[in-house]
Amino acid sequence: MTSATATIWPEDIGRPTRVWRRFRAWRRTRPFWGGLLAVFAGVPILYFPYAHLRLGDLTVAMATTAGAGSLVIGVLLMVLGVSAWFQPVSRVFCGIAVTILTLISIPVSNLGGFLMGLIPGLIAGGLLCAWSPLPPEQAAAMATRVMTGSAQAGEPAPAEAQPAEPTAEPAAAQPVAAEPVAVEEAAPAAHGTPEPEGEAK
Repeated sequence: MTSATATIWPEDIGRPTRVWRRFRAWRRTRPFWGGLLAVFAGVPILYFPYAHLRLGDLTVAMATTAGAGSLVIGVLLMVLGVSAWFQPVSRVFCGIAVTILTLISIPVSNLGGFLMGLIPGLIAGGLLCAWSPLPPEQAAAMATRVMTGSAQAGEPAPAEAQPAEPTAEPAAAQPVAAEPVAVEEAAPAAHGTPEPEGEAK
């Protein structure tokens, strides 16, 4: 990157705003929400088989016979979600894998983490498969608008700065509106010519 291609930032924008806008530009170029839900879905699937609830002196263990399977499913869901962020090309594979692993977690991991991992996992699989990137031109324009927050050089100016174009049309219509007036003024003159003939009769 050179000074000619560097992003032009407004002077009144601080570092937190710049970081947030960079994050937004990064987020809009990949299936962010599908990957985030996949990571969230892996947490309860991974946690509940190894969790122990204590009710006073009573300890309730929710471990299943396939505890290792729950560990593998939870870790894979989180890895697939992160992979979809940094490798958007593999989004379809990640979406299908997330959906299959989430369905496998129903019998393996306490109904998919008591439905707290099942529902986000199914939604994440659908979002990952359905996401598609913008065309390169639109993606570049979107990233520029999000990062700068203002119009760049080369973009059309706002409508307030172009008042001359709409006002030119009424000015051109004025000569057309003046023609009926001239006809009406000529009409009394045309009717005034027969009056001397009537006096002669």
